[in-house]
Amino acid sequence: MRTITATDLARNLRQVLDRLVSEPEEIIIERNQRQIGRLVPGPGEMTALEAMADIYATLPPEADKGWLADKEGSLAAEVRDPWVPDRYLHLD
Repeated sequence: MRTITATDLARNLRQVLDRLVSEPEEIIIERNQRQIGRLVPGPGEMTALEAMADIYATLPPEADKGWLADKEGSLAAEVRDPWVPDRYLHLD
């Protein structure tokens, strides 16, 4: 944890924020030897897989039954390739 004065923060805001991004460490802001605030690094970037990794924990146990039915049955029959021309479309 690093400490910086409010004056130094005001004078060097861009550099302080750049450092917060490159070295994600909490920064304490002081004025007159008293802590007045903190800069905390953001959550960083995630891939979609990381963001959705624990979604299964929020779903009820019976949710998978509907997915299996959709996968095996009606949903697959309804999906069509949007780039294949419609054989019923007549352009005259």
